[in-house]
Amino acid sequence: MKRIVVLTGAGISAESGLRTFRDTDGLWEGYDVQEVATPQAWQRNPVLVQEFYNMRRKAVIAAQPNAAHYALAALEEKYEVTIITQNIDDLHERAGSTKVMHLHGIITRSQSSKNPAFTYPINGWELKMGELCELGSQLRAHVVWFGEDVPMIEPALRICANAEVFILVGSSLAVYPAAGLINYVPDNVTKYVIDPKIPDISRVNSLIKIEAMATVGVPELVNKLLNNKQ
Repeated sequence: MKRIVVLTGAGISAESGLRTFRDTDGLWEGYDVQEVATPQAWQRNPVLVQEFYNMRRKAVIAAQPNAAHYALAALEEKYEVTIITQNIDDLHERAGSTKVMHLHGIITRSQSSKNPAFTYPINGWELKMGELCELGSQLRAHVVWFGEDVPMIEPALRICANAEVFILVGSSLAVYPAAGLINYVPDNVTKYVIDPKIPDISRVNSLIKIEAMATVGVPELVNKLLNNKQ
């Protein structure tokens, strides 16, 4: 089967009601990201950071996958599909996608404060202060903060380099290193970009722009691909 690689960003989750940081005004749900999404913030005020991610987790659990998520899952009927997402929600999985790589972690899991390789499922939306990992450190959200390494970026680069079709959905390509993934897709591979505001990627070859919301553009493209009308 032909290999399709999909990179999704904040836009696809926003249509499920999740307000996600898009590197515009430096705010996320009214919070300065420096106060809730950095290792320094966790050192200064772990209670605030924990509460912030508890609220985000509660919102994720309440949210539902939208038409774009379900359409991408349907692509697996005829293609080998890998979704690389910048989002920390689990909406792709709940829509039925079976190969999802989370570049920035996933909020429904926790991780050790000492060793990020130690991760655990969270029962419900609340992660409490005093809940410890097996190393004895406080559990925190399994999310890559600003200033931290992105451990999945190398596997993501390799996946993009082997893509036979590439689809970018709902990303402003403003946050690195994820924004650079499109540059690793071979020049001759068709690259679809779906967003109401297409980012500046004039340097990219074999580009097809679909200026639409994810819930409109993705189902339309998926229908064409399933009917072999690229």
